[in-house]
Amino acid sequence: MNTPIPLCIDLDGTLLNSDLLLESALVQLKQAPLSILRWPRWLAQGKATLKAHIAQHVEIDIETLPYNTELLTFLHEQKAAGRILILVTASHRKFAEPIAAHLGLFDEVLATDGERNLAGVHKAEILVERYGQRGFDYAGNAPVDLAIWKQARRALVVNASLPLIKQAQAVCDVEQVFNTREKSLWRWVRALRFYQWLKNGLIFVPLAAGHVWDQPDKLLLALLAFLSFGLCASSVYLLNDLFDLSADRRHSHKRQRPFAAGKLPIAQGITAIPLLLVAAFGLSLLIHPWFTTVLAIYYVLTLAYSLRLKQTLMLDAIVLAGLYTLRIIAGAAAMQIMPSFWLLAFSMFLFLSLALVKRYAELLTLREQGELSARGRGYHVDDLGILQSLGGAAGYLAVLVLALYVNTETSHALYGQPMMIWLLCPALLYWISRVWLVTHRGEMRDDPILFAITDVHSRYVLLACVLIFLCALPK
Repeated sequence: MNTPIPLCIDLDGTLLNSDLLLESALVQLKQAPLSILRWPRWLAQGKATLKAHIAQHVEIDIETLPYNTELLTFLHEQKAAGRILILVTASHRKFAEPIAAHLGLFDEVLATDGERNLAGVHKAEILVERYGQRGFDYAGNAPVDLAIWKQARRALVVNASLPLIKQAQAVCDVEQVFNTREKSLWRWVRALRFYQWLKNGLIFVPLAAGHVWDQPDKLLLALLAFLSFGLCASSVYLLNDLFDLSADRRHSHKRQRPFAAGKLPIAQGITAIPLLLVAAFGLSLLIHPWFTTVLAIYYVLTLAYSLRLKQTLMLDAIVLAGLYTLRIIAGAAAMQIMPSFWLLAFSMFLFLSLALVKRYAELLTLREQGELSARGRGYHVDDLGILQSLGGAAGYLAVLVLALYVNTETSHALYGQPMMIWLLCPALLYWISRVWLVTHRGEMRDDPILFAITDVHSRYVLLACVLIFLCALPK
């Protein structure tokens, strides 16, 4: 009886819609940013040494990794038919063996250790040594796998470009092609979160508050600042998603983000981050040095938030409120307008309330799922009550700041009917109270800023506020 020819399967990019070296490097970078200084020294000793050192310092959540479900279904069929399955990967053994144990499919695991990087020619050599030339089939996804396909009987090509498929067909009999990672512009739109650029509309607030919306040069500066801030923010969103892969995969909604779900390659995200930053800061130099300074502060603060501050109880919410307020300061810097003390105070209290809304909604979802705390955060489900109290108080303080502003000399100098601004107070009281009630009922599934844009009641409040503002202006 003939023994079925073994099927050898690659891991990164093939069985797994991700790259474990990049994932583990990101985990280490987030945990210990200065570790990046040691990477060149480790790499100089060989890629196997680099992988071994990184693997030694990090842990990866094996269960939530984005596995290739189509290929897994095929492998289960092959296993049921009596096929010998070998996991052969350039990833370190520390990760490969638990993955094999989790899937329960493989008869053997061949992986990189501290001495040999099991990729390309090295992988081909060990497979030929074990099974002979044309004595195995191989499933892979990258150009480096051509060296293995040249020695294999048949090839299974996974998530590969059309040129690579043709190259594989030239050196080996291609048995099957699995293409589960379709190209899609929409996935990049989601990853860059263009919808979040709506938050950068705060850059235009000084344009209205300073009554200079009728000056074309100021409007142009505001538009350029909006674009620059958006590019910078998108780079931060990408970085945040790459640092939070494991936490996002545990989240009921965030698990569908393109990088967490393995729908976009991590390497492309890493490449896009500096490109977006260069474009953002290059554009900022055309606006004003003060704007570039504020943009740099925003980036450093968001980077600190992604790495550490988001894990710190309450400080994360205060930083979020500060980041929203920085957008207003950025708009003022771009147009060279001095921001009002009252405007900044109002902004800090209002956005602190909304930041706490976001945390409250997340904890409420975790409570429904039976969790006791938020992974990677400083909050516990038992904190729901105090967060609601603090958030409501912050929102009402924002309204108080607005009420006190009405009787200032500044308001009387800027508005023909300053007492009309009083009408903004009940409108905001209604809106803040409603936002918290909606959140308390578990109906706040989005970012509160995005909720405000899509919610019909919020739109009516916004329209009322605009009309009140216009009535208060000089005739």
